[in-house]
Amino acid sequence: MRVLLRTLSPLLGLALAAVGVILVIEVVAAWLRPGTNGLVVPWPSWQAALTGLTWADRPVIVVAICVAVVGLLLLLVALLARRHDVALTAPTPEMTVATSPRVLARLVGRTVRESDDVAAATVSASARKVVVRAEGWPDAGGGFGELTDTVRDRVATLLDELPLARRPRVAVSTRGRKEPR
Repeated sequence: MRVLLRTLSPLLGLALAAVGVILVIEVVAAWLRPGTNGLVVPWPSWQAALTGLTWADRPVIVVAICVAVVGLLLLLVALLARRHDVALTAPTPEMTVATSPRVLARLVGRTVRESDDVAAATVSASARKVVVRAEGWPDAGGGFGELTDTVRDRVATLLDELPLARRPRVAVSTRGRKEPR
């Protein structure tokens, strides 16, 4: 989403700047040579074409629908692009404290990787859910139920220690690490 916004914002800014430059050129040209056609935009022919249109004509309705759809899409992009911070409990009601999901994922990942029976782990986090994928060392028993419980307990202990305003759900999946050949 950020790539879309970082691309869309300059493009919209450049388009708006181009329209402004064209408008300035047209106004200066009209001041210097009154009564002539526009330099870049053929204003008299556009005015003649638009004079015959009413609000009930098909081109006006199609343009209005297209503008409304583009506006709704831009609104949707703006709403989805907001920061998804993880809220923390504030020491006073006047303060708002938050952290990023990346920081929460790093904390959980570091805690999970400290366990002796975890070979590797990847963590993704949001304000609502923490997903942990852990790999255990090859085991003679082959069961990873204990590893799942261990990882889940370590994550639960960490989340209890953090001053989270809302506790996220925890999903843990484990598998065995393949032995090197």
